[in-house]
Amino acid sequence: MPFTWPHATIGLVLTVDLAGVAVRRFTVAEPLEAGTARVADPFGDGAATWPTLRWTSEETPVGFPATELVASWTARTRPGGWLEVELQARTAAGRTTKWYSMGRWAEGDGDVHRTSVPGQGDEDGDVAVDTFVARRPVEAYRVRVTMYGSGVRVERLAVMASAVPYRSAVPVSPPGPGRGVALDVPRLSQQAHAGHFPQWDGGGQNWCGPASLAMVMAYWGRGPGPEELAWVPPQDPCPAVDHAAGGTYDHSYQGTGNWSFGVAYAGRYGLDGLVTRLRSLRELERLVAAGIPVITSQSFREHELPGAGYSTGGHIMVVAGFTREGDVIANDPAAPGDSGVRRVYPRAAFENVWLRSSGSGGIAYVIHPPGTPLPPSDGTW
Repeated sequence: MPFTWPHATIGLVLTVDLAGVAVRRFTVAEPLEAGTARVADPFGDGAATWPTLRWTSEETPVGFPATELVASWTARTRPGGWLEVELQARTAAGRTTKWYSMGRWAEGDGDVHRTSVPGQGDEDGDVAVDTFVARRPVEAYRVRVTMYGSGVRVERLAVMASAVPYRSAVPVSPPGPGRGVALDVPRLSQQAHAGHFPQWDGGGQNWCGPASLAMVMAYWGRGPGPEELAWVPPQDPCPAVDHAAGGTYDHSYQGTGNWSFGVAYAGRYGLDGLVTRLRSLRELERLVAAGIPVITSQSFREHELPGAGYSTGGHIMVVAGFTREGDVIANDPAAPGDSGVRRVYPRAAFENVWLRSSGSGGIAYVIHPPGTPLPPSDGTW
């Protein structure tokens, strides 16, 4: 048998929320379909034939007309193995789509280059890096995982379905259970890595994702050990950030901001996680109140987020707490140095640039140790 590790460790959780977010977690288990496949690596030396094992879920109803699907997973891959996650949807009109690749994943690039797959668009939808965007609403989907080679273990698999309404502006939510909670998340600057490793997008303003991941992983006491960081120059301000950049780099996207790959990287170090959408800061506060920092994505012009001092078409940071007034305490890696990373952003401004349609519509990824339970959810995790 080519696979020597167990393929899954969790049971099934199904949550459906009619407000427009549904997350389901799956067990990857028997039966597994064995076969072989010849796969071309567009960033490698051509095609190779691999032994495969494949798991396919049953069709899963969403519960509302969804317009986007995002898969996320944690897995371990030894040298000689990698995996691909795919989604297939059924439209509200009853049409079944083709299978769309949501990413090829491996811890290293020795066997296959980690990548999203461009150029999949058709009349039913397309994949924008890490997100399936439907051209017509979908009401159900299937997910499948194909494991190539040997030494692959899938630990967590989740799919988020969402239907985010168009909103040019978002009303502020009242402060909730996170008011006055400030988590001691280490502070790491992405800008301190300007010019590092051009093959992974060159550090600096491009490494908000790796810096945010490294902060949250350090908060949980997880991450690469000294032997894994020996290749980083000794003068580097934080080798863990460079390691996270190399471990999340998407060769097609040519960047380190793939949400699904960020979750998968954290899984290398025993952390659980998923990509989800939250519908308000009040909802996010429940996680912070439970001791869980949250990684968020937002876009804004400088004047729209007072205190930021910059504009961005897309930026990742860590929500680490809330003031007693309910304003957001963020570890924003865009600061020039570590000492300036901790910021306080006005609640209304932050909530607006995060949730509105021209932002991310509330995208977040939640990373935590398996022994740290998430607070009760009504559909978003």
